Amino acid sequence: MARIQQVQPPLEFLPPDLNLTVVRGMQSALPLLLRSRTSIRSLSAENVEILVNLYQQFQAGKIRFLMAFRHPSADDPYCLAYLLSRLVPQTAKEMKVPLKRPIHSHFMYDRGIPLWAGSIMSWLYPKLGGSSILRGKIDRQGLRSARDLFANGSLPMAAAPEGATNGHSEIVSPIEPGISQLGFWCAEDLQKAGRTETVLIVPIGLQYQYITPPWEKLNQLLTSMEIDAGLLPAGSLPPNDLSETSLYDRLYRLGQHLLTEMEQYYSRFYHHPLPAAGSTDVSGKTERLSNEEFSNRLNGLLDVALKVAEEYFALPAAGSMIDRCRRLEQAAWDYIYREDIKNPDLLSPLERGLADRIAEEANLRAWHMRLVESFVAVTGKYVQEKFSAERFAETTLLMHDLLTRIKGGKNPFNRPQLGDQKVLITVGQPISVSDRWDSYKENRRSAKQAVATLTQDLQIALESLIR
Repeated sequence: MARIQQVQPPLEFLPPDLNLTVVRGMQSALPLLLRSRTSIRSLSAENVEILVNLYQQFQAGKIRFLMAFRHPSADDPYCLAYLLSRLVPQTAKEMKVPLKRPIHSHFMYDRGIPLWAGSIMSWLYPKLGGSSILRGKIDRQGLRSARDLFANGSLPMAAAPEGATNGHSEIVSPIEPGISQLGFWCAEDLQKAGRTETVLIVPIGLQYQYITPPWEKLNQLLTSMEIDAGLLPAGSLPPNDLSETSLYDRLYRLGQHLLTEMEQYYSRFYHHPLPAAGSTDVSGKTERLSNEEFSNRLNGLLDVALKVAEEYFALPAAGSMIDRCRRLEQAAWDYIYREDIKNPDLLSPLERGLADRIAEEANLRAWHMRLVESFVAVTGKYVQEKFSAERFAETTLLMHDLLTRIKGGKNPFNRPQLGDQKVLITVGQPISVSDRWDSYKENRRSAKQAVATLTQDLQIALESLIR
């Protein structure tokens, strides 16, 4: 995301404005987009017949359903679009099940996406049937829109219950309760309207693999990062040793070095003591941390990074790290995209100057939150417990994101392309929300418990789709 130095008008809600001509155009262009904008060269799916049957029932007015998909990568929307526009119609044809075209869905998306993906998305996403949502506060307009689409939209819904990408194909971040709550609201709205459709949530797994393990490119990227981190002299050539032991040792050494540097940074300049010094053996070399020590220190560092931002915005350090990230993001946006300033050009030079300083400072403070956001799923043992090109690459790329942000890169989302990938999409068994309605409607306490139970069951279902 570009550095913000000036106050902005408020972020307006972007309502869905479905245009089937735009949908068909994007579906036609999808193969070109996949090849030009991603490294995906092959997509396959399991249990597509489940979605065929669900779309048939939806179009017959028997069910309402939401596809809850894993969100490991920024390329996930392309994969979902391919599943719906290519694989579902193909499977329906094989099953001799007639479906109305186009096969598509409404979807929820983070209002912040157009801020970094480009303003064209402010036009495109609504035309594709998307409805924006602010993640860090109770967005009443966004929630009303999503609720109405789920119960009354001409298409099924899709949303990512993790709320953001986590960079890991084989780890599901703690999912947020919003999807479960939407399911119960849909059941409530149908009952009030005297309708009998069954409400379902369908878990969908997404998993990326390299067609050919990109060890040489990973070696080159690792060397470049070691140079940036000061572990190798500038201009060093990549080592020839591509063994598992050598690569893992280098990755862990880089991770521990970055951890120590960031601990020293926050200890010295933000006055939050952290175990930055580490321990050394008699030769003066830094002693390697155990996975548990690494994980504990990383969590401590992430906690402090959030506290630095929370102190500025006078926010409590309450909830999970994901909750705190969402709250901080919204606090920063409240300072940048001012609800009380509809047109910054009408301000006096004094007012404008002060508003610009606040916006710039808020953006700088949000930087600490962005660091944490990239690392909430990092465990310290992800690569060691199952050494693979995918896990190694995912961890290396997360470190690359960190270094890019620290160096002031204009677009930390512009990652190196390491090699051609294939994607496996797995459709899980639908979870009935309607079957849980009786327990939800009893009272407020039972409703809260029903939402929590459904959220946990969806978490387990998504985890079970990892291959």
